[in-house]
Amino acid sequence: MNTRLNTTLSAMAALLISFNVGASGTDIHLEAANTDITDQASLQRGATSFMNNCSGCHSIEFMRYNRIAKDLNISKEDMLNNLMFNSEKIGSPIVSSMPEKGPKDWFGNMPPDLSLTGRARGTDWIYTYLKSFYADDTRPYGVNNHVLKNAAMPDILWQSKRDKSAEAFDQEVRDITNFLDYVSEPAQLIRYRIGVNVLGFLFVLFILSYLLKQAYWQDVKYGKWRAKD
Repeated sequence: MNTRLNTTLSAMAALLISFNVGASGTDIHLEAANTDITDQASLQRGATSFMNNCSGCHSIEFMRYNRIAKDLNISKEDMLNNLMFNSEKIGSPIVSSMPEKGPKDWFGNMPPDLSLTGRARGTDWIYTYLKSFYADDTRPYGVNNHVLKNAAMPDILWQSKRDKSAEAFDQEVRDITNFLDYVSEPAQLIRYRIGVNVLGFLFVLFILSYLLKQAYWQDVKYGKWRAKD
């Protein structure tokens, strides 16, 4: 319970910090992520990339493995074989297996939970941040970041950046960003589906209402009652 409470308070603090930063302004140009959480293939690729590259350090404690499997249409077998690397159960929250002491020695602090990063920072910030690492020999891991100066995080996507084309690398970053956008508010998918159904219902209701109005007003002309023949 204390761990969950601490995570919630940390996420709320991140939200407040990000709002203050946004209000104060910045000269950093953020690239448009152009994410689409209705793109299930992108979410599936993003989930795979996140679990393979990010979950070793970062947790997303507000999500559970079975929720991702259900929302992204991933089979339980694929989840167990390709997306679950800890000894957790399918219904467990997604937490990092990294011990608390190690990260403080390696990075200076515990890597933050990313459950609400999509809402706290925004997709453009995440997308630009993951693409903005550059070589810097003065930093412990030999890299720095244009968006977040002196970030303690290493460039986790360096191999993809080296081995893939620019277009393929951009797509991988976009997929991870899309996944984190989904994680920050999974109800978006349900809300979109409900929204489409509601709009469809209102369209049908409009047609029925129009036909009903025509039936009621068929004996009325120019606002006056017209006697039937």
